[in-house]
Formats: sequence, C-alpha cells, structure tokens
Amino acid sequence: MTVSQTQNPDQTGADDPATRPLHPGGGANQLRVRAYNERLVLSLVRRNSGLSKAEIARLSGLSAQTVSVIMRGLEKDGLLMRGDPVRGKVGKPKVPMALNPDGVYSFGLKIGRRSAELILLDFVGNVRGTLTQAYRYPTPDSIRQFVRTSVDQITASLTAAQQARIAGIGIAAPFELWNWGEEVGAPIDDLNAWREVDLIDTIGAIVPFPVFQQNDATAACGAELVFGLGPNYSDFAYFFIGSFIGGGVVLNQALYAGRTGNAGAFGSMPVSSRTGHPSQLIDQASIFVLEEMLTRDGRDPAMLWRDPAAWGQLGDTLDIWINHTARSLAIAITSVCSVIDFETVIVDGAFPRDICARIVDATRGAISDLDLQGIAPPRIEQGQVGGAARAIGAASLPLFSRYLLDQNVLFKQMQ
Repeated sequence: MTVSQTQNPDQTGADDPATRPLHPGGGANQLRVRAYNERLVLSLVRRNSGLSKAEIARLSGLSAQTVSVIMRGLEKDGLLMRGDPVRGKVGKPKVPMALNPDGVYSFGLKIGRRSAELILLDFVGNVRGTLTQAYRYPTPDSIRQFVRTSVDQITASLTAAQQARIAGIGIAAPFELWNWGEEVGAPIDDLNAWREVDLIDTIGAIVPFPVFQQNDATAACGAELVFGLGPNYSDFAYFFIGSFIGGGVVLNQALYAGRTGNAGAFGSMPVSSRTGHPSQLIDQASIFVLEEMLTRDGRDPAMLWRDPAAWGQLGDTLDIWINHTARSLAIAITSVCSVIDFETVIVDGAFPRDICARIVDATRGAISDLDLQGIAPPRIEQGQVGGAARAIGAASLPLFSRYLLDQNVLFKQMQ
C-alpha cells in the first residue's frame, strides 16, 4: 500500500515499536531494526495465517531466537494469537500463529460523487461496522457532519479497550473532487468549495487519531491487492467503475501510485463514443452514463445508489449500458496491455455482484473481437472485494502505516 498523506504522526504512539519510522536501507538503529522485524513478522503471518515460529524464521531470514522474542512481544501486545498445536510425526507440535482480529481497528472513509461510506475494519480485514449516506453531490459541510456523526456512532459500539486500539482513519476521495460538476448535476459553486478544503486537516479536526488520504480508485486497487485476488498475481491492471471509472496499477506485488498519486487514471484513456467519435473512457464506461440514460427514460437514477435491488429492474437500458461499457473497457484494456504486458486485468465496481459478473463476461467477449496482434490477451477477472473496495482500501492505510509492510517487500522476502 502507498500512503499519500498523513497528519499528526506523533499520535501513533512514540513508545510503540510498530509505529516507529523505518529506514531499512541503512543507518537504522536497533529500535528501527526491531520495528522493521516486527512489521515483517506481522506481515508474513497476515499473508500466511497459521505459520509456526520455525516457518516464520525460515521465510524472514531471522534467527529462531529473534523470531521467538518478537512473537512473544506481539502476542503480549494482543497483535498475534496462538492456534491449537498441530502434532506431526516427529518433533515438537507446531503452534500456528495468526493475527488477532481485535488487535487493531481502523476507519475507512469513502467520499464518492453520489454517496459517502464509513467502515470500521479489524486487523484481518473484516468489516465490523458500516454507515452510508446517499446525496446528489457531496459538500464539505455534509461530509464533516457525516464523519462526525458516523465515527461517534460506530465508536460508541466499542469498549474502551477496543477504542484504544483504533489506529487511524483513511480517506479515499476522487482526484480533483470539484471537477465534472455538469455530469453529476452539481452547481459549480458548490463543488468549487472543495478547492479550498484540505481533507487531512478537515477530518483531523473531527477525529482524535491520525488521518491518511489516497485517491479513491487507487485505494480500491489496494484493497484488491491486499484482501482480494491481488496475492495471486505479481502484476495487474485494475478498473473500478463508480460514478466515474478509475483504476490502479500493481507492479511486482506493489501498488504503483505514480508521481502525483494518480497512476491508473484510466478514465482519461481515449476510446470511441457510440457514434464513433473520439471520447474518453470516463464518458463511456461510468455509472453516470447509466444515470443519464435512466433520466432520458423518465426514471429516477437515484435508485442506483439507494436500492441495490433496483438494478435488476432496469431491463433493456441496463443491457445497453453493460454492452457499451464492455466494448469501451475492451479497447482500454488493449491499450493498457500494449504498454505493460499485464497477465491479468481485474474489474470491479459500485454495483451488485451479478452486474459486475455480467460486465466482466461481456468484456471478455468484446476483447475477443478486437485485433490483438502483437499483444498477449490478458486474463480478465471479477474483483473479489466489491463495492466497498474504496472504503476498505482507505481503512488499510493506517494498518500499513503502523503495523505492516508493503506487498513488494514480502514478495521479495519469500522468493
């Protein structure tokens, strides 16, 4: 995972070894080495739940004694827990270790063009609580109120001990939230208010723990990398279809954010419109296009965000949108794979799972109709995380900032 911004890092706890800054490239003192090794152990256990101390020592390259000391400390801190001993044919029983789901919690906030979502994630990626709010378009005041009310409501359901284990809140928000006002039917003055808003400062003034931020589509890609199909592939391109389509890039098991944190901005890719004119993917394969189609049909597009079951009632309009979305996706995927030889492309979105499956199937068919000479056709897969991917990816940011290592570190460690 890549954390783009953070506020008040001292709040993470100066006496917590897992929160100390890491500089493994050189000049690291003993505390930093210990913190790095603790994160390495936690990350190996997260990726391979059920490892024994001996297996962790082998995978990490650390001595058995060092691993034993680290794991005793992590278990005492409530971050690791023991499983039931497994007896083999010879030797001592193997004691499998796993992350303690209640060891750490984090909040994830998704700010979308049509809805906001706040989730509480535990240490192993289970969503423990979720609240959503639909709207015509977001304003800074409405988001402040949503966060204030929702954080208080979810936190109130936790014990004092659980509240003390909240690592922070991550925010997933679109790049330049003030753009595309016409497409979402928002007054330009209302959206321009976002130009003056620093989300890190704004949310940091509401909550008592550290705040992190990442582009929403990049966060969704990170969620798929950590909790979805990501561990199965070294490299993949990721498309997330929300109000506007976006995406992310994973290289060598690491989320590639790019120079400005906006890598994988696939919505800007050139494709053809229904009439054959040059266009961008965002104007052809986004949910706002379906909204416009429903409006022309005299139907209320708000149903898409307020009632997921309503998707099954859209009939021919939905069929037309899926087919055109698939054709546009196929062109974009071909372009992406002509630059980087991706083995796999993952597609997900803010809609019911059966709708995503239909889009993936239609995209596979559409790409087979294209001229692919010179490139190897990629595998096209449906994402596993689903519509909450942006919020889950956001909630992952505090966990990786404080306790875990990036995927590419683990990938190299386990070779």
